[in-house]
Amino acid sequence: MTSKILAERYQVQRQLGKQTGRQTLLARDLQTQKLVVIKQLFLGSDFEWQDLKLFEREAETLKALDHPAIPRYLDYLEIDEPDSKGFALVQTYVEGKTLEEHLRSGRTFSESDVKELAKALLEILSYLHEQNPPVIHRDIKPSNILLHSRSGHSVGQVYLVDFGSVQNQAAKFGGTITVVGTYGYMAPEQFGGRSVPASDLYGLGATLIYLVTGLHPTELPQQDLRIQFADRVTHINSNLIDWLQWMTEPSLNKRLSSAGESLRLLKNPRQIDKIPRAVQPPGSDIKLIKNSDFIEIVIPPQGISLGLIALLAPPTLYARNISTLASIPMNSWIYKLAITVKFLIIKISGTYVCVVGVVFLFALFRELRLRIDRQKISYGSHLLGLRWNHSKPAPRQDICQLEFRTTVKSQDRSSKAFEVIVQAGDQKYRLHGNRLHGLSESEIEWLATELSQWLGVKIKRTSTDKIDEW
Repeated sequence: MTSKILAERYQVQRQLGKQTGRQTLLARDLQTQKLVVIKQLFLGSDFEWQDLKLFEREAETLKALDHPAIPRYLDYLEIDEPDSKGFALVQTYVEGKTLEEHLRSGRTFSESDVKELAKALLEILSYLHEQNPPVIHRDIKPSNILLHSRSGHSVGQVYLVDFGSVQNQAAKFGGTITVVGTYGYMAPEQFGGRSVPASDLYGLGATLIYLVTGLHPTELPQQDLRIQFADRVTHINSNLIDWLQWMTEPSLNKRLSSAGESLRLLKNPRQIDKIPRAVQPPGSDIKLIKNSDFIEIVIPPQGISLGLIALLAPPTLYARNISTLASIPMNSWIYKLAITVKFLIIKISGTYVCVVGVVFLFALFRELRLRIDRQKISYGSHLLGLRWNHSKPAPRQDICQLEFRTTVKSQDRSSKAFEVIVQAGDQKYRLHGNRLHGLSESEIEWLATELSQWLGVKIKRTSTDKIDEW
């Protein structure tokens, strides 16, 4: 084996790996005297055209990539020898041991090691997913991640290798479905032949779970397809556990969607468990539903107030005045005028009653709901099964500011109104504390604190001296 020379240039040093119809070799480039890796695909009895398709896709992908943590494409060969025929991909050699090898040798990884690894791999994935079209690795696992040059407190240089399962999002619209990946590290959608950037995030999350538990995901229990590992990692911060659970959510709609967002939340985690929960003011009827997937604020119907009861007085007064027409002579102009007025009053009164009815309906049954999940923020009304939005829903990632605003009436300094405003791009979502919804200052303060903790966004406090929005 060691004396064999491929393409009159690559002198084989040793075999690195072997599978049915494939092998990986370490060789020396006789022209540059550098070590290279040669991956071979043989045309044997077990050859399938899908294997060649993936092999050629790996070569084309590596040729288009240029990242220091990814092996670089060097050459592509056709093998035509008496004892073997096939193809060979030549790429740069990355010295180091895989995460799998490190763990089997007894190496352990601290929480800071895991975070350092996660950051390095997310930066690599960000590069891949930002290609046009995005490049999806599809087989993130411990044996495809190399570490080299460990020094001091550094985990070492991190490399992502083996792009044999790679797919770009333009290729996924082909006529065939290919299930590629490794069981335990494959996102559920990959079993259906679908791969998206978030599929790589699942593989990374499962890999990191292996590091912190020492067990492959297949060796851990599952519940509703979720990997159950939290009870085995008491030495890991609850924020990191929450992040890993988020990365490995079975549902695409609930999983972190991009490497950039994952990296941001790894550096600035949600403080759900570390920050004491804000206390709901006594007597408040507001409902707050809050978990790792979403936060929803439900403001119940306002109810009947003295002000609304007073709205019923005008129709009663009209009826009393109209009843005095019997004492007026029928042929007098006063009677004719009174009849006309009566007709108008009846018309106006009917419309008035309809308006008052709608107001009472809203007061008795309408709920206001502000909901933020991992995809979007929405704010709308719910009335007897009907729903409508007060503002157009906006992407969650557009949320840029959380404001607690106090408005003081210029004529009466003791008269104040309060609101919490969630700004997402150009959209503003307002929860008022004023005569419209009747929320108190303490309720607004409580809701602002809850939103701040869940979003990980600081509260900006402002004050203005005039009321122009109430």
